[in-house]
Amino acid sequence: MRKAWISSVSLVVLLTLILSGCGGFTSSNGNGGTEKAKDSVLNLALESDIPDLNQVKTTDGTSFTILNNTLEGLYRLDQDNQPQPAMAKSVDISDDKLTYTFHLRDGIKWSNGDPVTAADFKYSWLKALDPNTASQYAFIIAQFVKGAADYNAGKADASAVAVEAKDDKTLVVTLNQPTPFFLSLTAFVTYFPLNQKFVEKVGFDKFALTADSILYNGPYVITSYDQAKGVTLKKNDKYWDKKNVQVQTVNMDVLKEASTALNLYESGKLDKVYLQSSDVNSYKDKEGFGTETMFRTYFTQANLKKKPFDNQKIRKAFQLAVEPKILTDTILNNGSLPGTGLVPAGMNGTDGKTYRELAGDVFKPDVAKAKELLAEGIKESGKLPKIELLVSDDSVSKDTATFLQSEYKKNLGVDVSIVTKPFSGRLEAMRNGDFTLAVNRWGADYNDPLTFMYEWVDPKTQSRGNYNNKEYNALVDGAQVEKDENKRIDMFVQAEKLLIEDGNMTPLYFDGRAYMINPKVKGLKIAPGATLELKYVKIDK
Repeated sequence: MRKAWISSVSLVVLLTLILSGCGGFTSSNGNGGTEKAKDSVLNLALESDIPDLNQVKTTDGTSFTILNNTLEGLYRLDQDNQPQPAMAKSVDISDDKLTYTFHLRDGIKWSNGDPVTAADFKYSWLKALDPNTASQYAFIIAQFVKGAADYNAGKADASAVAVEAKDDKTLVVTLNQPTPFFLSLTAFVTYFPLNQKFVEKVGFDKFALTADSILYNGPYVITSYDQAKGVTLKKNDKYWDKKNVQVQTVNMDVLKEASTALNLYESGKLDKVYLQSSDVNSYKDKEGFGTETMFRTYFTQANLKKKPFDNQKIRKAFQLAVEPKILTDTILNNGSLPGTGLVPAGMNGTDGKTYRELAGDVFKPDVAKAKELLAEGIKESGKLPKIELLVSDDSVSKDTATFLQSEYKKNLGVDVSIVTKPFSGRLEAMRNGDFTLAVNRWGADYNDPLTFMYEWVDPKTQSRGNYNNKEYNALVDGAQVEKDENKRIDMFVQAEKLLIEDGNMTPLYFDGRAYMINPKVKGLKIAPGATLELKYVKIDK
């Protein structure tokens, strides 16, 4: 998820904002900086529970949002989603674009007062790559850092990874190939540092389970944490750039029902709320209405090891039977666009065009063909078993599931039952292969098609439906090292067409959100990595 865009990736977060206690907007912080809105409190609502705050293991946008605001990498994305020096004050890049020498700032500290060092970054990256950690996001380092893939695969030891802490202030990293977006990658959660002494004292199995079992080096610290209820963040007085953090306290409460949030907004208690489709027309002409692009794709995922989706014709029938434009225009009605492929609209392509402009519509529904393929598939595999559709328990996911249920019945004559789980429960079920068909999503980690395409290359969990196509793998792997941008994009397009033709997934929509916001709240951004950026938020009088 990765550069100059409106947002990313990946936000898993249905976000609402409450502003309270906005008393002292201009007071000195006692440390040489001016703190506007010193006593301000911002209350946010998350659409899901919080699956995991262990930065080297977590995979979801809700956790990413919290960690992005309490930790910090070598670089941080600014308000235009461009990478800017953060823990690092500067970087030297070799002429061949393979070696990055990062120089850390003076005086950067963990929340317990320990200095943040180059060794903290090396320890964190190696911890994520360690096969025993079983990090599902290790790939985001293994793809790019020399020797990292072999260590992660158990083919080499940690010394093979080209990350060197030359001294406390100098980190040297060597890449497999030139990677123009590498500085943006260092702003991603998996690249954040870890304090080895603290982790070993707490125990890795207990690390990040409570507010006290995490160390922080970002704009905020967590003062309370309940996985099912939410977190409270307080401004970090040891953060190097604290003078530019305007909001003192942020409460992030789990709030799954959009209707509840809207009621609070109407009563004057919320300053930002995402709208359900049924409410958009009532609010679209009011002050504060807006839409956001999320750089995230929602899709159905079939499990190729479960009947009936071990049959390609049946998978393809269920794919072609779904008409995404009906979903976006009548059910969502929130700025989302119909899914026409895996990679969402707006992602970088080449020659001044987006990837989607270059690739065109890779997926197009065809109900007549779907019926034909279903009949052929049933002849080959026999009568259809009971089919369950697994979805998260938030409002949008449930509405999407009801739409799909109707499409399958109307266009295929097939009854599908809906199973809802909390977000973390759905993730766990999919990782374990405990699903037949599910609604899933993926958001950009960086602004390049690779962030989407790589997810189906020899997947390490069953979340991608046990898909493994050698031709697809070869195309995506080849695109990673291809230096000709036009050839590289063409390889991605070929791979995307293969993925769609195999019927492994059905693109549903490219995520957008309609919202209402109090004009006093400024600078609230959705950043690559499916994260909400709080550092730059200001509250006007």
